Amino acid sequence: MRLHCKHDSGDTPASARASYQAPSASEATAGVSEDGVKAQFIFSLLDNVGKPVSCYTSTSEMIMFTSKSPALGVNQFIQRKNLESFYLKDDSFSIRCDVTVVKKIRADATSLDSVTIPPSDLHLHLRDLLESKNGGDVTFEVGGGQLLDAHRYMLAARSSVFKAELFGPMKGDTASRIRIDDMEARVFQSMLHFIYTDSLPEVEDSDKIVMAQHLLVAADRYNLVRLKLICEDVLSSNIDKSIAASTLVLAEQHGCLGLKKACFKFLKAPGNLTPVMATDGFLHLTRSCPTLLQELLANIAS
Repeated sequence: MRLHCKHDSGDTPASARASYQAPSASEATAGVSEDGVKAQFIFSLLDNVGKPVSCYTSTSEMIMFTSKSPALGVNQFIQRKNLESFYLKDDSFSIRCDVTVVKKIRADATSLDSVTIPPSDLHLHLRDLLESKNGGDVTFEVGGGQLLDAHRYMLAARSSVFKAELFGPMKGDTASRIRIDDMEARVFQSMLHFIYTDSLPEVEDSDKIVMAQHLLVAADRYNLVRLKLICEDVLSSNIDKSIAASTLVLAEQHGCLGLKKACFKFLKAPGNLTPVMATDGFLHLTRSCPTLLQELLANIAS
C-alpha cells in the first residue's frame, strides 16, 4: 500500500507521524473477523525514485488487529526539516505501508501425513437398523393391518409423546404392540424414517404436497418439531388456488403460524381469493373454522 501525501508547509509539527487507519466494518476484507488476526506493519518513506529509505523505515510489533481497531502507526517518524530538505518531489512525498497478516496454517488434505475425516454416516446406519428390523421391540399395526417394527428407545429419544406412550405409567400391556387406525401406513413409515435419519424419504413430485400435509399432522401429534417445520416450509412454498383454503385450515388447526401467514399473503394477492372461494376447501373452512374466516376477511380488508 502506497500513501501519496501532499506537503503542507504551514503549521506542520516538528516531526511527522505515519499511521494506518483500520477499515470500517463494511470495508473490512474477508477473513478479518471481530476475533481479529495477528498483523505487523512496516512504514517506509520512499525516495524520489520510489525506493524505501532504510533510515526512515519503521516496523511495528506483531499485534492483534480487528475491524474495530483504532488508527495504528509510528510516532516521531521523520523530522520535518529532513522531509522538506531531501524527500519532497513536486511538493509531495510517499510512504509505503506493508501489512503482514499471520493466519493459522491448515495441513493440506492431500498430503500423505494428513487425516481425512469423512462426513457423518450415522443416519445411514440408523436407516439400515430400521429397515432390517434387527432388535425391534415394538410393533405398530397401522392403516388397517400393516405391521411396522421399530425400537422403543429410539422413538422415546426423539419424541416425548412416544416416550410417554412406551415408558410412561399408563403404558399398560399395549407397549409392545400399538394399533393406529387414523393414519396411513406410508405416512407412519415416512415419519419413522425421519425419526431414525432426521430426513424425509424420497417421494414422487406428484405426491410431495399430500405427503407434507399428512406428515405435518403426524409431526404435531408426536411432537416432532423439526419435521413439522419442514412440512410447513414445503407447503408454504407450494400454495396454489386449489389447496390454499385447505392449507389455511391445516395451519390453523395445528398452530403453524408461518404457514398461516403465507396463506394470508397468497389470498390477499389480486385475483386469488375469488377462485379459492369456489373450492371445496373454502366451503370446509367456512363450516369448520368460522373464526378463521373472520380473521381472513379482516386480514384482506386491511
